[in-house]
Amino acid sequence: MLPDITVFGEYTYLVTEVMWGAVAVALLTYAGAVRAAARTVAVLYPFAFVWDWYTLEVGVFAIPMRTGYELLGIPIEEHIFMIVVPAMVVGGHESLRKRFGPAGGTAADRGDSPKQ
Repeated sequence: MLPDITVFGEYTYLVTEVMWGAVAVALLTYAGAVRAAARTVAVLYPFAFVWDWYTLEVGVFAIPMRTGYELLGIPIEEHIFMIVVPAMVVGGHESLRKRFGPAGGTAADRGDSPKQ
């Protein structure tokens, strides 16, 4: 059973975004990919903003466990989400590449010695 994090009340969504944001930052730091994530976020953010604004405007979803603070008609937590998600993807991808080498790479690409 998953823990009930609604104990944070109206801050529940914000707390989860900060927690997962910390994971993204750790992955990006490990992989040395902070600049790559910043570029990705800068490119994707405008599209995510319009998409999020539209879905909220037409009532596709509601966010009950939020602070109520909005920026440009979108909950502040959603703005954080639009930064955290691409950062997490870049962080995960680059961490895997750092650990295992390029996709389809060989042991030599990773610097591993062949098993004898």
